[in-house]
Amino acid sequence: MINTFSIIPLIYFLLFSSIDWGRMGHHVIGEIADKHLTPKAQKEINGLLDGLSLASVSNYADEIKSNPKYKAFQPWHYINLPINVPYGSSKRNPKGDVVMAIKKCTIKVKDPDEPKSVRAFYLKLLLHFIGDLHQPMHVGRQEDRGGNDIRLLWLGRASNLHRLWDSHLIDHYHKSSAEWVKELSDLQPEIMEEIQQQPLEQWVLESQDLAKIIYKNTPPNSSLGDDYHLRYLSLVKMQLQKGGLRLAAHLNKIFK
Repeated sequence: MINTFSIIPLIYFLLFSSIDWGRMGHHVIGEIADKHLTPKAQKEINGLLDGLSLASVSNYADEIKSNPKYKAFQPWHYINLPINVPYGSSKRNPKGDVVMAIKKCTIKVKDPDEPKSVRAFYLKLLLHFIGDLHQPMHVGRQEDRGGNDIRLLWLGRASNLHRLWDSHLIDHYHKSSAEWVKELSDLQPEIMEEIQQQPLEQWVLESQDLAKIIYKNTPPNSSLGDDYHLRYLSLVKMQLQKGGLRLAAHLNKIFK
């Protein structure tokens, strides 16, 4: 049953501003990708990251947000689109977006003339942004900032639609990243291959289509809990798995 509330104190609204897939979501995507790297890619990545795993650096792009030095990278985490306008026909943010970011980071990582430190930096960003693109509200509407301005209650506490999909639905599952990965490791090889072969434009379209469903079924001021979690858990799992598999495929291609 959907209930409503009239006023959320400003302090709660400020507390629940945008984050990206939450720490757990990005860690899961990184762990899945780590399991599907080719030996060549794994060797190259180990060299750039000094032996660190993808999962261990998967939240780096969020961790540097508070540093004014990296302010220019903040728009790279998302793209706000009108609900029925495809990315190719949309007006682009001159400061960049997550699709542009993935392409730019890829170029930097592939460039052997770039210093190791630069390639490592953009590799950390790349794996995070591919994760972000698979969180549907990162392809949400501009007028509500990808759901950040859509207030709701989650288990009786003030939140917003973006944060719900970033972290609440993942954290409420009460699983470790290893348990998440174990549950997401049984796809048939041909299905995994199909997921990995789909181009970047398809990733955007999928997230945009899912965002439409989420907007439709999550009205402002909704009071949400276990029923909503159960309804969308399989979708969250699907997006985490796709994010991890596609990240691995993208990196395998870079380091082929």
